Amino acid sequence: MLGLVYDGEKAEIRDDLAVRAPGPTEVKVRLVAAGLCHSDLSVIDGVIPWNVPCVLGHEGAGVVAEVGEAVTHVAPGDHVVLHTLAFCGLCKHCVTGRPAHCRKSMGNASQPFMLGGEPAWNFAGASFFSEYSVVQANQCVKIPEDIDLSVACLIGCGVLTGIGSVWNRTDLGLGDTCVVIGVGGVGLNVIQGARAKGAGRIIAVDTLAEKEPFARDFGATDFICSTPDLDLPARVREMVPFDGPATTAPNTGPFGAGGVDYVFECVGHPALLQAALDMLDWGGTAVAVGVPAPTTTVDTRVTLLTHVERNLTGSRAGSHRPQKDIPLIVDMYRRGIIKLDELVSARYPLTEWRRAADDLHDGKLARGVLQISEP
Repeated sequence: MLGLVYDGEKAEIRDDLAVRAPGPTEVKVRLVAAGLCHSDLSVIDGVIPWNVPCVLGHEGAGVVAEVGEAVTHVAPGDHVVLHTLAFCGLCKHCVTGRPAHCRKSMGNASQPFMLGGEPAWNFAGASFFSEYSVVQANQCVKIPEDIDLSVACLIGCGVLTGIGSVWNRTDLGLGDTCVVIGVGGVGLNVIQGARAKGAGRIIAVDTLAEKEPFARDFGATDFICSTPDLDLPARVREMVPFDGPATTAPNTGPFGAGGVDYVFECVGHPALLQAALDMLDWGGTAVAVGVPAPTTTVDTRVTLLTHVERNLTGSRAGSHRPQKDIPLIVDMYRRGIIKLDELVSARYPLTEWRRAADDLHDGKLARGVLQISEP
């Protein structure tokens, strides 16, 4: 079968790939479509270290081909959205509704594949840039057959990560203000997640001015085209100033008062995360959504945390509860509340993954979808 394999030096389509049968609690899925995400490219670029050779792809949807003997919630022929959170279902985090904290859900490196007769690793418990993959049963969420799988595939990572960072990692609600830094596939979902929760003002930030129509279509009320010489926190504070007499700087009240309630940093750059903290009002929260290199650090004044209770928190894949959040998103999509079709900028055959990667790198895509097979 075909699959996109990274061997530590190069990534290429290989046709000498095979995958084993599912174990008792596993499912074998025929992949129909998979979204191309920056995290896949980060493995190739060396930003995310991983075992090699590995089969890439972690955002997919397909049709169940075979199930293990203990699997009861899906059956062959079912259409499923796939996600990477292979949680155990038994630990204190799983049973209290926090599967993203499950220790068994991190990494999930195993070797279900054979490449040229030798074992090959999966990526993130997933490997969806292949014609077939084997995953844990709880990574499969059944969806109605009338949902286009080339659209549904985006739910498993980009949509859950963006929307979940709002819904599951903050208390953002009616009238709150927020900034979303990075208007890619994840950022657009942060925007529509904030819109759905009733945010009063959503300021989108990107270096590409052509992203503004996309941002506004998904719910942004304002757009800032960021340039290297722009003082981004100052610009945000001009737009959302302190509501009393300025005391320490233009548009700034005592101890940095003014600014927004929430900032979602979706790029994974430490300077932008620092800027996110600097544009918060008292009690505001900055959410680290983008994934930088593992050794990246952020410097900040501790008094911003201790004196005015600004917060810095992280969001691992939107801290999602897949069996709850995915059906909810599908239902809201069917009712016109959540946009999915508009996220798909282009579709490519699996063999043209490199063109899709170039388009993603050049900022041409919200999400590019690789078509693996027919539904």
